[in-house]
Amino acid sequence: MKPFRPEPDSLTYLKEAGRQEGKAQEIIPQETRFRYIGKKIRRVDGSLIVTGKAPYTQDFYFRDLLYGKILRSPHAAAEVVNIDFSAALSHPGVMAAIKLTEGRIRYIGEPVAAVAAVDEDTAEQALKLIKVEYKVLPFVVSEDKARQEGAPQVLDSPNVQKLFEYTRGNIKEGEAQADIIIERTYRTAIEVHHPAETHASIAYWKDGRLTVWDSTQAIFSVRDQLARALNLPASRIRVIKKYMGGGFGSKLGLNDFTLAAALLAREAGRPVKIVMTRRENAYCLGNRPSTLITIRGGAKKDGTLTFLHMKNFTGGGVGRGDRCSEPLMDIYKCPNVLVEEYSVFTNTCASRPTRAPGHVQGTFALESFMEELAAELKMDPLELRRKNYSEKNLGDTGIPYSSKGLLECYRLGAEAIGWSRRNQIPGERKGKIKRGLGMATQIWWGAGVPGTLADLKIYPDGSVEAICGTQDLGTGTRTYIATIIADTLGLEPQDILIKIGDTDYPWAPSSGGSQTTPSVGPAFRDAALKAAERLKAIAAKKLDCSPEKVQIELRRFVNMDNPEKAISFNEVARELRRVTVFHGERGDLPAGFAYNSFGAHFAEVEVDTETGKIKVIKVVAAHEVGRVINRLTAESMVIGGVTQGISASLFEQRLMDDNEGRCVTTNLLDYKIVAFSDIPEIIPIFVDSPDPRINNLGTKGLGEPPRIPVAAAIANAVYNALGIHPRQIPMTPDVILTLLKKEAKP
Repeated sequence: MKPFRPEPDSLTYLKEAGRQEGKAQEIIPQETRFRYIGKKIRRVDGSLIVTGKAPYTQDFYFRDLLYGKILRSPHAAAEVVNIDFSAALSHPGVMAAIKLTEGRIRYIGEPVAAVAAVDEDTAEQALKLIKVEYKVLPFVVSEDKARQEGAPQVLDSPNVQKLFEYTRGNIKEGEAQADIIIERTYRTAIEVHHPAETHASIAYWKDGRLTVWDSTQAIFSVRDQLARALNLPASRIRVIKKYMGGGFGSKLGLNDFTLAAALLAREAGRPVKIVMTRRENAYCLGNRPSTLITIRGGAKKDGTLTFLHMKNFTGGGVGRGDRCSEPLMDIYKCPNVLVEEYSVFTNTCASRPTRAPGHVQGTFALESFMEELAAELKMDPLELRRKNYSEKNLGDTGIPYSSKGLLECYRLGAEAIGWSRRNQIPGERKGKIKRGLGMATQIWWGAGVPGTLADLKIYPDGSVEAICGTQDLGTGTRTYIATIIADTLGLEPQDILIKIGDTDYPWAPSSGGSQTTPSVGPAFRDAALKAAERLKAIAAKKLDCSPEKVQIELRRFVNMDNPEKAISFNEVARELRRVTVFHGERGDLPAGFAYNSFGAHFAEVEVDTETGKIKVIKVVAAHEVGRVINRLTAESMVIGGVTQGISASLFEQRLMDDNEGRCVTTNLLDYKIVAFSDIPEIIPIFVDSPDPRINNLGTKGLGEPPRIPVAAAIANAVYNALGIHPRQIPMTPDVILTLLKKEAKP
């Protein structure tokens, strides 16, 4: 077998970069070489998924399993006066019934009671037999109406409450310095989570211990919240999540139906499964909150920003909604900034984190504003962004970024889309079908969570297990874990048995906020480096050399001074003589730096001025997320994020009946999402430049970034085509036609 000698990695790490006391992960060589990392590696569990053998929560069945159903309020606002279970409990096959709420109801779909029965049909029948006496109250489901004086009060406090405020510099001084000042208002609609796999939980009690199988992004959070809700020690609760069909933030915590399953299972003495319907998914399992954002800002004639003032009203139902000002506060060099954000409460279910919460809405407003400001300045929008480029956070007034590749994203993205083809004056071309190009900038976090733990087991026969309590949302977590370990130990990814998704395993954070890879990956790299150090020491004795002279190659260890002398991985593992566990941990982030990911999307669109239909022709998505671990799944992540962004930009909106307080878009026929025919050419580009400080792999998170700038890039392309900015999403045909008719009036 020829020795494997990979090409040197593009980054030479500084020895002091990211150094952490007492950690093996500080062993970052001057020249890091990888066989698999950064390449296109197929999923190690791909065959299980495509053949339907991968077990999802809804697939599990247990002996004596009962089926649970939730009775949900038919009223948007009411008081629960009385609940009578007698008829339901006397119905054949019904094994348990519980009350889930008392007192005030604040939205249609709020849980009132739950039943468990021998099958789903019986459970549905039992729900109809529960008698609930309500006192119906006034309600409001429109954010605009909730802001009006005299609107029904949703909570025990005003409908409009301050959410966040921020200031730097002096807005008045910024206004005085500006040569051009504009003010624009942008609106984003409610966007509903609709993962392919709806929410589901199974609860089972045995010997005073509770085991829950849950479709969740956060097994440890679910465990700890269940412990508090049930007044039970967390040590007596185990949460398991095998495979998952998407979450997008909606599955980040304990759900009412999960608690209901646990309570029903305890009462019935049998396991209980509850699976949410698509209708329930639309009504009561969260959404991305709406926003109404006004930005007033100014610049000098050369494009230098002098001030930005943002006011946002975010509608989170009975929740607080999203803070949307981070992009405006951070991205561009601007000395004078004022932010005012307000929550608007309505009688609808609470919003939940949705892929890049706040950043999607805030970026749509900010980047649309920058496009319109560039037009007022008669300046190329890309050049306006470059003019106000910052090297520090908080608009160049804070600490330096650990790494930032945004300028390269601009260059590569503009080149790939053919930026020079854009209309120099928005809307200048004639004709029924108009084309335009637009762009938008993105910032996100994704630095990872210090303290993430991972165990690496090596058996005397050479088999290897990787164990961590993280979750795979369908994004390829198992594959990059296997890739990192295989690269470090000279194995193939398929050689590693991956065990994740169980609170009995070492702690890991929730899988949200683009934090899974930069949390879990470095922890396994740490464990693998410790294992490599131990194995090289064993191999050195067999090869008659020092450990420093041992080189790890594919399934063998080689004496660098005498390449003819080698020993196999299995032979070295045999010398361990017992199962050996190497503990890994994600270390701390060095102080004094801001850790962010960056990106820029470029879009080309066609707009039919007679029908108002927008067709996206191409999207170029350029991202800087440090080192790319698996290029195949990274490209898939970007393509998925862009597709989801197109869907929300052009189609998705939750519609409510103001008179009844009822959602009227409760299925995927009425709630339109993107179809295959709507998906354009999508070109992912990566500025693959490992961050020397962030962790021992130099990687940042990628989950959220490709979702953030899509809507703004498309809207700006529409503006370039028509000369009229839509200023709202979704940009449906009726919105475009209304704008065109308004523009056509003398």
